[in-house]
Amino acid sequence: MVLSASALADSSDILASNNQVAVQFVATHVDYKEIGNGFLGTSTELLDTEHGPVPGVALSITVMEAPENLYFRAEYDHSSGHTHYVGSYIGGTYGSVVGITGVTMSNYGARIGMGFGVHSHFMLTPYLEMGGHEWSRQVNYGETYVHSHLGAGLLAQFSPGAKLVLSADAMRGRTIGSYIHVNSGPLMKGFSGPLGNSAIYRIGIAADYAFSPNIHGNISMDYMHFKYGMSAAYSVGGGFVAWEPDSKTWYTTTKLGLGIAF
Repeated sequence: MVLSASALADSSDILASNNQVAVQFVATHVDYKEIGNGFLGTSTELLDTEHGPVPGVALSITVMEAPENLYFRAEYDHSSGHTHYVGSYIGGTYGSVVGITGVTMSNYGARIGMGFGVHSHFMLTPYLEMGGHEWSRQVNYGETYVHSHLGAGLLAQFSPGAKLVLSADAMRGRTIGSYIHVNSGPLMKGFSGPLGNSAIYRIGIAADYAFSPNIHGNISMDYMHFKYGMSAAYSVGGGFVAWEPDSKTWYTTTKLGLGIAF
């Protein structure tokens, strides 16, 4: 008990960083690729891509209860903007269509864990996480992708000096309930259905600085990767069928903001 209390006292900067409400500006760089698999004699090459930064805002609350160091974090972010699209007409080759397309994204997540003081200024917090993602693309007549995920992660936090906390974070899990909804338009009917799930991983770094006991500045960068599997084929009218091909998604997200410690 004496050793635990001593470690807790020396970790006051980490605890202060883990008890705050924050708002952050967000920039998410999208890197998305659809790849054909030869279904019904179609291409096995790259089909279309989207890439570019999408701005947004994030809200979060983080709590760490002493002396057990029980840890909880919940976060929501929403982004809207445009990306650079490269694709093709039906039956065409990749690169025959180039343009700018609208994008809207939202994410939510919650994690729970327990911190362990490895050193007087160093803490490890394993956690379990659940979350969800929605992405709306304005290609064709509009498409929306959604999935949830479950995962486990490890948060490492180090305080090299008063008021400053540096963090590294890694999470690995699996997407669940991956789904697509394709809107109808004048030339084709839409369709909705499940997509294949995949492993999902995220790695990140962050820094938190206490300008005062209650006002903190923070910055972070996360890298995330997951895949969607091909959907079933659906009738879209006129004797034609359509489906969503396999895809890969990479997000690099930078956040900058302020927090109020409590």
